[in-house]
Amino acid sequence: MVVDTYQQNNHKKFIHLIPSRECILSFLKTYKDLINQKKIENKFNINHQKDKKALRRRLRAMERDKQIVYTYNHCYIALENLKIVIGKVIGHRDGYGFLRSETLQEDLWLSIQQMKLCIHGDIVLAHIVRYEKKGKNLAKILKILKPNNVLIVGRYYIENNMKYVTPDDNRFNFKIFIFSSTITKNLAIGSIVVVKLNRNVLNKNNKIQGTIVEVLGSSYKMHTALITNIAIRTHDIPYLWPKEVENQLHTINNKIDKKEFKNRIDLRHLPFFTIDEKDSCDFDDAVFCKKKTSKEGWDLLVAISDVSHYVKPGTPLDQEALKRGNSIYFPKLVIPMLPEKISINLCSLNPYVERLCLICEMSLSNTGELTQYKHYEAIICSHGRFTYDEIFKIWNHDIQLCLKYNRLLKHIKNLLSLQKIFKKYNISKKGIYFENTEIKFNLDANFKIKNIYRHIRNDAHKFIESCMILANIASSKLIKKYQYPILFRNHDRPSQDSIENLRIVLSELGLFLPGGKNPKSIDYSDFLTKIKSRPDYEMIQTVLLRSMKQAVYSPDNHGHFGLSLSSYVHFTSPIRRYPDLLLHRAIKCVLFKPNEYMKDLKKENNLFNLNRIKKIGMHCSMTERRADEATRDVMDWLKCDFMKKKIGNTFTGVVSSVVSFGFFVRLNKYFIDGLVRIENLNDNYYFDSIGLKFIGKSTKNIFRLGDLVQVKVISVNFIQKKIELSLCSN
Repeated sequence: MVVDTYQQNNHKKFIHLIPSRECILSFLKTYKDLINQKKIENKFNINHQKDKKALRRRLRAMERDKQIVYTYNHCYIALENLKIVIGKVIGHRDGYGFLRSETLQEDLWLSIQQMKLCIHGDIVLAHIVRYEKKGKNLAKILKILKPNNVLIVGRYYIENNMKYVTPDDNRFNFKIFIFSSTITKNLAIGSIVVVKLNRNVLNKNNKIQGTIVEVLGSSYKMHTALITNIAIRTHDIPYLWPKEVENQLHTINNKIDKKEFKNRIDLRHLPFFTIDEKDSCDFDDAVFCKKKTSKEGWDLLVAISDVSHYVKPGTPLDQEALKRGNSIYFPKLVIPMLPEKISINLCSLNPYVERLCLICEMSLSNTGELTQYKHYEAIICSHGRFTYDEIFKIWNHDIQLCLKYNRLLKHIKNLLSLQKIFKKYNISKKGIYFENTEIKFNLDANFKIKNIYRHIRNDAHKFIESCMILANIASSKLIKKYQYPILFRNHDRPSQDSIENLRIVLSELGLFLPGGKNPKSIDYSDFLTKIKSRPDYEMIQTVLLRSMKQAVYSPDNHGHFGLSLSSYVHFTSPIRRYPDLLLHRAIKCVLFKPNEYMKDLKKENNLFNLNRIKKIGMHCSMTERRADEATRDVMDWLKCDFMKKKIGNTFTGVVSSVVSFGFFVRLNKYFIDGLVRIENLNDNYYFDSIGLKFIGKSTKNIFRLGDLVQVKVISVNFIQKKIELSLCSN
């Protein structure tokens, strides 16, 4: 122990025993966790107030000299004990949370106490601590690097003269107290509002404060438009066009400049068709094919609207398109990536209108193999806007449609001939092809579900899908030649844990997935072919899908496991996906100025700077997930609204998912999932997390995936968007 002397203002000397830096450091190294000053004082028996101040000065000096680290929650840790990780906070409705980091395979646990230091969505710097008692890694917050400043949607209440908002998103596990807001003057209790958090303001009870910035409606008068508005704001989706975008739109001519005709290949004479769903509003792809005259094989031309001609890099249009990442399709409402002047006018391949396009022209063998390809700018004129059902009916000799489109019949039959080849020889012979039946909802005048039906993908759907996959493959081959840092569509193989868990689930169903520890795409494909006749085929497909990783965008090419391709890009939808727009720009660089591009490649502000592309890939992967979550929120509410009229009714269903608190049953009649809670069963049930099943302790009854059960609808929870079921007999 070293003796330190401190001089007071009256020059009277006091002698205090303060631990040396070496003693403090030695203690912190053995502690290996965050520790506050109080515990250090207790360790070294420091009780006098002046001693405590001296210790604080010493600790600050050690921090300044990088011997220790001082965290924002007033704790210290030895630098060599610090295991730093940066991640995103994921809140849980029960108050605890997780820290998700790209550098870690598993999420870290955040205790309820740690969650009081942050909120869901914060990007934080944390220290990893091993919790031996439970055999898991914990995270302790060191610093908030990027606070989540998202606006929060919730319901307004008053209790004991205190105004507060409870967030709809239960990952925000706290009340937001409203202490000043002009909006609350005549605000009805139960109103759905949007709140901006005051993160830097805490009252004496550490209550989170906020300001109401918008009133959306009443929670007692819910409707589809209101639910959509809630989803848009909950997921922080940009939905208003900035003034700069509107100003730029005024400068864009509504007609094609005739100069473009000289610089492009004129394909207006070729009968390109657009083939889409009946309710599609933007048409960014058209196809044309013909049998080769000189040799065996086919010529397939995929025309994609030339969005990059109108949306230049760095412009307000481009910046807003990147911010949005992709278009989002809600029931009867679209939040487009690009304004309507671009998305449903200038860049939509409407029939009998001249449009600028980027063409991917491909030569195919008689077995549908891609043998040659080339890309070029062109101008086309679509000769027809068809739906999938119309093309399919014409292929099946619908007399009325055949007469209506008699002049185009030859070209439509060419599409059929090529589809027969695609059907016989899959483009990616080793790829995994899921035959999921799509569920469609008919909405009434109030945009609520009127009825539900199966939408079966026909051969016309599969033909267009094959054409688009081929165009994406050809574009990937082109871009790889020039080694452009562009966004690949990566789909990594499933993890070892996922494969092992999948095998356990399949074994419960008496099934076996071939391929050993590292099954290939063809193993999955062969497996699906063998079980196609099973009644639980769709449920098994869902299990397989859940075991796979999510596809993401990245300049680092990892291949596409699902399609069994070494590389894959998105080329075919630049109106609604930003990565496709980036790819179009790269292809134009290849076509017109490759040398200039290579010269400027390493410049920081270059369009294809690798670091910039990597950030864009992460952002676009996020906006894709954001779109899925937002549309799922709306559809789940619509399902609840539909099923509230069915409370008390009984249905037959299949166990579609098993979780620790119960199991979900998919109703055969409506294809909607409802939850049977384990506490509502007439026995104490043990949850087998490996085999994903429940086993009754007394009755020995078992509930597992694929079981056929009779259930009754007992309630609907609109806030959690869950349908509650009970077993009719158990």
